[in-house]
Amino acid sequence: MDYEIIVVGGGHAGCEAAVASSRKGHKTLLITGNINNIATMPCNPSIGGSAKGIIVREIDALGGVMGEVADSTLLQMKMLNYAKGPAVKSLRAQSDKITYPKKMLEVLRNEKNLSIKEGMVENLIVNDSSVKGIILENGENITSNIVILTTGTYLKSDILIGDTRTRSGPHDERTSLHLSDNLKKYGFNILRLKTGTPPRIERNSIDFTKTKKEEGDRKYYTFSHTNNPSYDINAQEPCYLIYTTDETKKIIMDNLNKSSMYGALDDITGVGPRYCPSIEDKVVRFNDKEKHQLFLEPESKYYDDIYLQGFSTSMPRNIQEQMVHSLPGLEHAKILKYAYAIEYDAIYPTQLKPSLETKIIENLFTAGQINGTSGYEEAACQGLIAGINASLKLEGKKPLILKRNEAYIGVLIDDLVTKGTKEPYRMLTSRAEYRLLLRHDNSDLRLTDYGHDIGLITGEKYEKFIQKKKDILELTEELKNIKITVDTEKTRRTISVYDYLKNPTANLKEILNIYHLNINYSDEVIEEVEVQIKYDGYIKKIEREAEKMLKNEEKQIPIDLDYDKVPNLASEARQKLKEVRPLNIGQALRISGVNPSDISILLVYLKRKYNE
Repeated sequence: MDYEIIVVGGGHAGCEAAVASSRKGHKTLLITGNINNIATMPCNPSIGGSAKGIIVREIDALGGVMGEVADSTLLQMKMLNYAKGPAVKSLRAQSDKITYPKKMLEVLRNEKNLSIKEGMVENLIVNDSSVKGIILENGENITSNIVILTTGTYLKSDILIGDTRTRSGPHDERTSLHLSDNLKKYGFNILRLKTGTPPRIERNSIDFTKTKKEEGDRKYYTFSHTNNPSYDINAQEPCYLIYTTDETKKIIMDNLNKSSMYGALDDITGVGPRYCPSIEDKVVRFNDKEKHQLFLEPESKYYDDIYLQGFSTSMPRNIQEQMVHSLPGLEHAKILKYAYAIEYDAIYPTQLKPSLETKIIENLFTAGQINGTSGYEEAACQGLIAGINASLKLEGKKPLILKRNEAYIGVLIDDLVTKGTKEPYRMLTSRAEYRLLLRHDNSDLRLTDYGHDIGLITGEKYEKFIQKKKDILELTEELKNIKITVDTEKTRRTISVYDYLKNPTANLKEILNIYHLNINYSDEVIEEVEVQIKYDGYIKKIEREAEKMLKNEEKQIPIDLDYDKVPNLASEARQKLKEVRPLNIGQALRISGVNPSDISILLVYLKRKYNE
């Protein structure tokens, strides 16, 4: 074999997969259409966001690189949802579109087991339903033990603007013309998806006096659990808030039939993202809403393009001009890049195992937007898991499968392989039933031991983690022993700081200052201990609920079970169970169309046939 692992695609999924497999000691090839486009951000110039920021923290805890690269290349950092509590707060970095890809490419080039090659993959080498390598458009064959497809939006992609359709990748890049058709020949079900991007505006043409400035936080944050902040808190780039106007709405409604999505093109089959809709979708679906929120976001400190967040559209260019000029502060704005929609091929993710290996072709893994997801963070975490599990398979070890109570990554992959998706999947906090367990502050406590066991978290990083766990235990015990005197309406009483912190309004740092308590721990440790104490009752309740789920996960289902021989199963349940082939009862319970009565029938059958 030429390589042990070939990663196809140099986006955020491909980068994580390639770094993970090479750091695991496996000879890896990353092949991409254009080396200069590695880790680019064709759409939103940010890393993180609601729920997504926690995914980036999880990537870091497992030994991935997105968080460290984002920390070193940001323009602005914010903690979102801070006032809503620890279950939903999440970091978001405004990233520099120039330095982020450069830094990631530097990381890749420093990996001793990793080679990078330019080329367009159009087919796979497959023998006996097992992948053996790739075939380039020029006919060159490159062999490997495992292939990971991270092709993003580059499978037969079309750019849509008004009534024009152009076969192209994002920003006029080349697209793969035949790979998805060949995947179909191998037996994969292919779906057509759609996403879009807004216009970019020249900074100097904007009247910022008509906008509301949105500054970065005045407190340092990092996605990395071990690295110190490397940015200047006083030199963060601001963003700006504006709203659509009545004129904006009128222009859109008067020209709706000129939008690619609303009649200008009659051959669109791709389904767009529900949670990141175009401005046309917003105006149509929420017609009673007077205005819609937009953000003006800098793309880089090295050029003047401003990203108009929330204004994705597939209107013709002349209508885009009218729409942009209807916005406050943008009356004389110059559009540097017009908005467009992009339609592309993906695979139905129920054709994947929870390890992200495909069920159809052995040793073929897929990660990122090819699996029906939307977003850099969702792609990166899949790439990391695919890279880890491809390596573990080479080593003859069990795959890493994160549970729904362990990580947002576990929720995302379980949703994909169990429920599937018919639209670009975006991670939301509401998708995680155990989200109080899956917090920003404890992502390292949840996952770093996995990263260490795999071999991606080593040396000083792991030593810092061990020290943090030790500090948390020590501080918790200290707070149980430190007594303070508290005045209430009727009496004065002495209470431990530990017990007093259970009061919803109590704040540990304030207590330390008021009572002049000398506690020598990091802010990170103090925050973690406070959350654990304050939410102890809620956390224990959710942990009990998770235990019930885990008991169902322990009830294994043979992978080769013949569901046609299970009597009395509903036809829909039979069909879905055959499609997904759940590994256990817990996964079977989460399949759409499988009811509790079907599970009861299945349990009886398993007990009778397998004595389980």
